[in-house]
Amino acid sequence: MNELESLKSIFKDRIFKIPDYQRGYAWSTKQLKDFWEDVINLPIDRYHYTGVLSLKKVEKHIWSQWNDERWLIEDRGYKPFHIVDGQQRLTTFVVFIQALTEILRDIVENEDKEDDEIYLGSFSLKSIKEEYLMIEKPPQFIIKTYKFSYEVDNPSFKFLKHKIFEEPNSGTIQETFYTLNLENSKNFFKENLLNFYEKNGLKEIEQLFKKLTQNLKFNVYEISDDFDVFVAFETMNNRGKKLSNLELLKNRLIYLTTLYDENELKNDERNSLREKINDSWKEIYFQLGRNKQNPLNDDDFLVAHWIMYFQYTREKGDDYIRFLLEEKFTPQNIYAKTEIKLNSIQEVQEIKEFEEFDNDDDGNSNGNSNGDEKLIVFRSKLSPKEIEEYVNSLKSAAVHWYNTFNPINNSDLTSLESRLIDRLNRIGIIYFRPLVTVSFLSPYINSDDRIKLFIAIERFIFITFRLSRAFSTYRNSEFYRAAKQLRNDEISIDDIIENLEDRMDYCFNMPENSKERFFDHTYFQKFIEKKFKNGGGFYNWNGLRYLLYEYEMDKVQQRGSQKIDWKLFVKGDKDKVSIEHIYPQTPDNDYWLDQFKGYTKNELNFLQGSLGNLLPLSQSINSSLQNDSFPDKKRPKYNEKNERIRQGFLDGSHSEIEVANYEVWNPKSILDRGHKLLNFLEKRWNLKFKNDDSKNELLFLVFMEENNKIEDNVIE
Repeated sequence: MNELESLKSIFKDRIFKIPDYQRGYAWSTKQLKDFWEDVINLPIDRYHYTGVLSLKKVEKHIWSQWNDERWLIEDRGYKPFHIVDGQQRLTTFVVFIQALTEILRDIVENEDKEDDEIYLGSFSLKSIKEEYLMIEKPPQFIIKTYKFSYEVDNPSFKFLKHKIFEEPNSGTIQETFYTLNLENSKNFFKENLLNFYEKNGLKEIEQLFKKLTQNLKFNVYEISDDFDVFVAFETMNNRGKKLSNLELLKNRLIYLTTLYDENELKNDERNSLREKINDSWKEIYFQLGRNKQNPLNDDDFLVAHWIMYFQYTREKGDDYIRFLLEEKFTPQNIYAKTEIKLNSIQEVQEIKEFEEFDNDDDGNSNGNSNGDEKLIVFRSKLSPKEIEEYVNSLKSAAVHWYNTFNPINNSDLTSLESRLIDRLNRIGIIYFRPLVTVSFLSPYINSDDRIKLFIAIERFIFITFRLSRAFSTYRNSEFYRAAKQLRNDEISIDDIIENLEDRMDYCFNMPENSKERFFDHTYFQKFIEKKFKNGGGFYNWNGLRYLLYEYEMDKVQQRGSQKIDWKLFVKGDKDKVSIEHIYPQTPDNDYWLDQFKGYTKNELNFLQGSLGNLLPLSQSINSSLQNDSFPDKKRPKYNEKNERIRQGFLDGSHSEIEVANYEVWNPKSILDRGHKLLNFLEKRWNLKFKNDDSKNELLFLVFMEENNKIEDNVIE
């Protein structure tokens, strides 16, 4: 270790690049807040130990290809380094400095000044930029050299240069999971620096800059051995924000490419394989961060790909990454050689030029009985081809993995595929996402096949999990394995659909002397009964919103004009509702007292929570408005200022309009609408209840028939 160095010392005559095996910028708001608090609270006369900065000096054959940096190295004696450990903190520091320079430039008195006329204490803005950010090559000032950057093939390179450092004329910039973090970091520091300046003034900004550049101290350590670089990366980078398994895997694969000898992997092939690894990870992180509002978890993707590519086990925890890093992609599998015998003359000639081969004791090549030349070659247990095929598979899977999460308005999908995958996401796709992803990877599966599969999966989920209340892991290992089998063309879509159907047998029964198979609602009825005992009934069923939304969408397809937004529909605002109890939970209105008189408290509880009494609203409403009478609910409601405070059923969704067509809302109406919904359920999910009595049981309204309390006063 060297003596502690400040950032001012570290950046003197050094150029920093983040190498290809490194992950991107991973700090989130939590780490940024901690960094900010450390700098803010550090006394001006105290030092703060910031950690180790591990560097690897870049060899000439690499930096000689750096067009924008080479002049600083050759003309001014700058030393180029790859950052092995400390990248996150150094990136944060650079983004902090950039945000600070923009705050200085935006101060009113600096509006018309050049960079060399703007000062922070004794430092000009120009000197701050040149010392920590960027130097322009004189005399033409065409080349802009950044003192800290990524390798040019990293998508974060252009983003850092154009979006963070604000270099113009960017063209198209690829954004990834990591560039989102860079953008968030800059926004965080600009906001906090501006607030700090407005509260404390420019003098305190100057003190902040001094603490940042002179009081933060690093141990700077230079790594001298190529082998150590990769090992150091895996161990050192686990100190800050822990590396994700996907990040560790990338480093491991690049490391493995350095271990093959020249006989097995020539230099041009080694470089090509390394580029393919980098290209794959570029694509993966582009897809994972493609939706800024909902970036995808990289380890979730890696687990799913492991399931569809290698295997699935019932072990708990990190068995997948143990397999990848401790069993499959290991140095031992490079060093361990397997014996391969080549028999054809063509094979011998192709490989004889550079492969090791065994001769017999007389120095002759081993031969077989018919005199043909036989060559014994030794190759690594893990071949370069296996690595190539694996990373290519990761790359292609990432696109379809993204599509399964973001099917709406997705040009990669047909309109029907998009709608069916959206359904799967709404109902809860559980463990079927790897299988759905694989269905896009096989060249033998067309869109019609996928559509059949998606329909079958959705039906299986609704019947098995939402109605028959199976555990969430029910048959998961079977359909995880099916993902790999489908990828390897060992099973067909029809086979999977047949298996899905077979696994639902327990949900149905076939009475004696009957050819029909009826849905066995026993499990579902017991589940809803518990919900009634706890208060709520069908309202607390996790399939309710999905059923009501599908009922609404069925009417939309018939009549057009969609009025229910699923995002609003499932949003659980504290003071708003998207599911209405038509007969309210606190029925103190005279209308409700009259329509529901003569029923016990327990019977009223069943009526309130029964399926037919629950209505999806096209606009969430304040819960206090739910107690209005049925005639008032049909019409819009206005306050004293003639401002509409709720939309009436007559102006609402198709389901609301259907309810508004009832003349009155009473127990008979609830029973009638409950049957409508169950009839739709039968049709939509291709199942059949035994009779109307079984539907009444499931609706918990048998007492209405038994007591014969209701006259037929439902008019539509």
